Amino acid sequence: MTRHTATFTPADLTRRQKKELRRQIAQGAPPERPARSSRKDRSLPEAAVPGPFGPGLVQGGYWNLAKAVIPAHQATSQHIAGIYPFVADSGLGHRGPILGVDLNADALWHFSPWEAYVDSTERGTFSTNILVLGAYRGGKSATVKTLATRSIAFGHQVVVPSDPKGEWVAVAEAIPGGRVIRLGGGTGTRLNPLDRGPRRTDTTDEQHEQMVKQRRIGTLIALIEMTLGSRLTAVEHAAILDALDRCIEHTGDQPTLRGVYEQLGHLAADTDAAFHAADGAIQPRFVLRRFVEGDLSGLFEDASTVTFDQDAPIVVTDTSELFARGDLAAQLTQVCSTAWIQAVISDRAAHRTRYVVREEGWRDMTSLASLQMFQQWLKLSRHYGISNIVILHKMGDLDAVGDADSLQRSLAYSIVGDIENKFIFRVNHQEQTALRTRLNLPAPHVEMARLLRKGEFLAYVGQYSYLVDCFATSTPWEYDLFATDDAVTPADHDDAELRLIDPTTLDTYWPDPDPIPETSLDGWLLPDTRDLTEEL
Repeated sequence: MTRHTATFTPADLTRRQKKELRRQIAQGAPPERPARSSRKDRSLPEAAVPGPFGPGLVQGGYWNLAKAVIPAHQATSQHIAGIYPFVADSGLGHRGPILGVDLNADALWHFSPWEAYVDSTERGTFSTNILVLGAYRGGKSATVKTLATRSIAFGHQVVVPSDPKGEWVAVAEAIPGGRVIRLGGGTGTRLNPLDRGPRRTDTTDEQHEQMVKQRRIGTLIALIEMTLGSRLTAVEHAAILDALDRCIEHTGDQPTLRGVYEQLGHLAADTDAAFHAADGAIQPRFVLRRFVEGDLSGLFEDASTVTFDQDAPIVVTDTSELFARGDLAAQLTQVCSTAWIQAVISDRAAHRTRYVVREEGWRDMTSLASLQMFQQWLKLSRHYGISNIVILHKMGDLDAVGDADSLQRSLAYSIVGDIENKFIFRVNHQEQTALRTRLNLPAPHVEMARLLRKGEFLAYVGQYSYLVDCFATSTPWEYDLFATDDAVTPADHDDAELRLIDPTTLDTYWPDPDPIPETSLDGWLLPDTRDLTEEL
């Protein structure tokens, strides 16, 4: 039905008023309804079911005229934050060399322990030392080599006091200016762990002499206690100190292990010495005899034949020839070579930052004296501009330090736990408890550490953690140079393929038929050849 509307407009209205009246009438008029049409006119199939539901436009389907209602998504703020890319972690910034890719932020991950130490924000750290922990073939060595070699371009020097497997030698030889010091194997190279070292700047004569004396005494005590497996008595301490003073006086402040060994012999022969020094000189003298006349002779008992190159980008001490002589020889070698290098690089006024890579780090913590030296060296690392990289395969390596519940083992776990910067690679199932109790890692992180791929690691820098893939940025040159399992190669053929054997070849492997047994009927009828054989 059509509706008609009549309007009456007063004659005295202006043009603007008439326009406004027509606008009001148009707003008040009801909307015109469209003409109704059938489903057939709209080319729609007839509804099989009365109501808004009916068969769909596609055979076998249904369509609904009702408006779709989608409920709002509900989740915790922690999970909902993962939807938005702009809430990803910002990382450590762009200072320092690129070490890998931050898998959480999908960005390059730069790292430098010195840059993190001077960072005054909440992402800063209070230590420059790094703990590297992970199972075999997890990518630890390759990652440390990547960090060390890329840091050379930033002016940092790399020092490896003891390379037990010789894997750093190839790296030093590949870098222009790299220096390799080889011990053993008939090289004739000797290192004197009692060297004075360069004069430290900004120290008085008294302070310098005291530091040199303490380092020499600490080295001697660490060597002797490590060999004896027990702590020295007060008389033995006095005998070692007396022998060192005599050696310094006799050699003009150039003491050696041979000189201390000879002075201990003089003390042992002097029965009239005060405080029974003769009794205290016997055990230390037997220990030093191993360096003078035993299996470690020709390495550390006399004056050094080489000098430390402070201008070289990387200095590696190759001790792979000595580690085949047993664990004790390896530990003594590591203490001597480390003491010789520490005497040179512990100069703050040199204004040189260095990485000190400690392969098989547990060997530096095998006695109480070596533990105390190691702890002091870690504490003074910031003062000397040094970053100690301690590499362990598992926390169980520290079980070789002392007895269970001993002071040595507790101190070793305390030292490792206090290292603030940690790189955790793939670990075995047995390490879960140790990571939670010793390193205080969260349970989800421990579970994640068991599933890491080669080259991936959890990085703990200060109060923040990152998931980094080092091999994502490795070049082919680096990957080939840093590979440590190149001795294990895949098979040159696939044993799963079916290989047919020639029948004639198979017959050659087939055994001959057994002779006819004598118990059979034919055997009874055949002549007995045993008697003929015996007669022949």
